[in-house]
Amino acid sequence: MEKRRVVFKIGVVYQTPLGKLKEIPSLIKDIINNIPDAVFDRAHFCSFGDFSLVFEVVYYVLGSDYNKYMNIQQQINFAIKEEFEKQNIQFAYPTQVIFLNK
Repeated sequence: MEKRRVVFKIGVVYQTPLGKLKEIPSLIKDIINNIPDAVFDRAHFCSFGDFSLVFEVVYYVLGSDYNKYMNIQQQINFAIKEEFEKQNIQFAYPTQVIFLNK
C-alpha cells in the first residue's frame, strides 16, 4: 500500500452562522495541506444530522504505516480544534431540546 485513504466527519452546532459554515472546508483544506505526507482530497458540508451540521473530510496519508496515519490524524485534530476556537466555531455533541406546553 503506497497511501492510506482517510475519511472522517465532524459536526458543528446548528447555530453556526452560514458564513462560518462556508469557511470550514477551506480551513480544513489549509490545515491538511500544511502537514507533511498528508494530501487533501475534499471537505464538504454533507448532511443535517440529528444534533449537528455534519462535514465529511477525505485525505490521503503517503505511506501505509498505521502510527504515521495516527500521528497525522492527531495533528489534524489538534489544528482543527485550535482553528475552531480562534474562529468561535463550536463542535456539536448530542443534545435534545424539550418544549413544554402549559
